[in-house]
Amino acid sequence: MRAAGGAMASFRLALIQLHVSAVKSDNLQRACGLVREASAKGAKLVALPECFNSPYGTQYFKEYAEKIPGESTQKLSEVAKECSIYLIGGSIPEEDDGKLYNTCTVFGPDGALLAKHRKVHLFDINVPGKIQFKESETLSPGNSFSMFDTPYCKVGLGICYDMRFAEMAQIYGQKGCQLLIYPGAFNMTTGPAHWELLQRGRAVDNQLYVATVSPARDEKASYVAWGHSTVVNPWGEVIAKAGAEETVVYTDIDLKRLAEIRQQIPILSQKRCDLYSVEMKK
Repeated sequence: MRAAGGAMASFRLALIQLHVSAVKSDNLQRACGLVREASAKGAKLVALPECFNSPYGTQYFKEYAEKIPGESTQKLSEVAKECSIYLIGGSIPEEDDGKLYNTCTVFGPDGALLAKHRKVHLFDINVPGKIQFKESETLSPGNSFSMFDTPYCKVGLGICYDMRFAEMAQIYGQKGCQLLIYPGAFNMTTGPAHWELLQRGRAVDNQLYVATVSPARDEKASYVAWGHSTVVNPWGEVIAKAGAEETVVYTDIDLKRLAEIRQQIPILSQKRCDLYSVEMKK
């Protein structure tokens, strides 16, 4: 279905809630298999979870880190081209010039690298008695916004903790993104409290679609992910949601619905730029 101006009015999105093991080659093989399955079911845009090729934890990042391009991203490029889809490669630990990053790569239907997002906001938290984690012990932050174009809409990228920062989503909205995708691994403390709430907030504030892609929950892992990969529409409704187990979530992104919501409640044209602003600095 095409909207005015020739853009597609709807397309199918697939979120792969992968069970991640300690064996990188197994993770890559199973991820690529599920990408093929999603493509066969009509998905045009497919997304993998944060840290899809390795366990999540500061003790693992250096051991599993790769250059980009490297083994994992080569596999992503090949399967994107084979299936002729847009593939958001969750994230992997990246090594570059002696530094480590938590990095998401995106590949187009021709296998070309379209975007590379290094997690901007590092996950350093301390909830006494519940969870303490400090990504900055091993990782360096990225310093840029990351967007890419598709025949359907422009897409903005964040990774996990990036979702807590409303300004980032607002700038993506200003730049014309209609879908934000956050590969992320919230935990058993922050997941039930904030995972869905943050997505709904970002979606309603900016009148766009928000999708999150988590690893499946592994109770035996050192870091237990919440799971519940989700898609929220611009009205703030949860339109697709996984449980805790490995699965693929499918939903149709309806850009006509997005346009209708923006017309009905035209907040984007009603902002008081004489009183306040959020701007991209670089």
